[in-house]
Amino acid sequence: MHAIRLHAFGPAENLTYETVEDPAPGPGQVRIAVAAAGVHLLDTAIRSGVQGPLPALPELPTVPGREVAGTVDALGPDADPTWLGKQVVAHLGMVPGGYAELAVTDADRLHELPDRLDPAHAVAMIGTGRTALGILNFTTVTPDTVALVPAAAGGIGTLLVQYVKHAGGTVIGLAGGPAKVAAVEANGADLALDYNDPDWPSRAREFLTARGIPAATVLFDGVGGPATDRALDLLGPGGLHLVFGWSAQGISADEGPHLLDAAELARRGLTQEQVLGPPMMRRAGGANPLRTLELAALDHAARGVLTPSVHRFPLKEAAAAHHALETRGTTGKVVLEP
Repeated sequence: MHAIRLHAFGPAENLTYETVEDPAPGPGQVRIAVAAAGVHLLDTAIRSGVQGPLPALPELPTVPGREVAGTVDALGPDADPTWLGKQVVAHLGMVPGGYAELAVTDADRLHELPDRLDPAHAVAMIGTGRTALGILNFTTVTPDTVALVPAAAGGIGTLLVQYVKHAGGTVIGLAGGPAKVAAVEANGADLALDYNDPDWPSRAREFLTARGIPAATVLFDGVGGPATDRALDLLGPGGLHLVFGWSAQGISADEGPHLLDAAELARRGLTQEQVLGPPMMRRAGGANPLRTLELAALDHAARGVLTPSVHRFPLKEAAAAHHALETRGTTGKVVLEP
């Protein structure tokens, strides 16, 4: 089979397209003929040699990637034979191997692909979608919700915009550059602004004032940095700041979000929560919280409530996909297709 391999940590160009031996499924495992593989910002950090939230960096050489969709084409010992030939999607967990024509995973990680759901869309929902649903567990979205989404053209941001609009709420979405701003507007945001425009907060306030809205009620923040600092000023008393990332600062073991201290929160009348990791798992509930979120995400996609935006690259162009993701040259979820 063909796969993308990393032999040395470093730049995107270190990802190479190679012919490697077909993997064989072990006990309780299946092999998937991959139709789509997800690319995550964390993948770019790992490729660079940054451990980030992982317990350790993978041994080299490695095949990156942890989200795949395709057809089960082989079974390991003790795997349920009914999976053979089925269209499936799976998150591989902390085990890499997704950037390939064939990938192996435990059968208990599989979800049967909902009818008419594109494999690339399914890949987006199994990772990015489950995170978006996990974030949304921390707030109740109603027609009175006024949401600020600083990375509204990204994979998670696209879904947050759709969810709030589906509930009848109001969305101000931020993105970088005219093309991304147009995508945010086309996705249904009530106001789409370029965060590179120094006047965007004034335009947001004018929009709210014109509609008789005193302030935003929730800030979905996966960015951090200057955009977050300015967006916080648009939240009114009783507002909610949900922190799920800090892409403006990069991913590393010793970096994290810039959070307001207790005195500043009290002065502003805000509530601020970091929602990834254990807090999200507790909110998701169930014996397997991640699977709970995956099922919810796939259900939302199957019912048409959420439709992920995907940016497709051929598998052999994984290096280009990483470079585009790192330089903010993508819109939505980045997906590789063999």
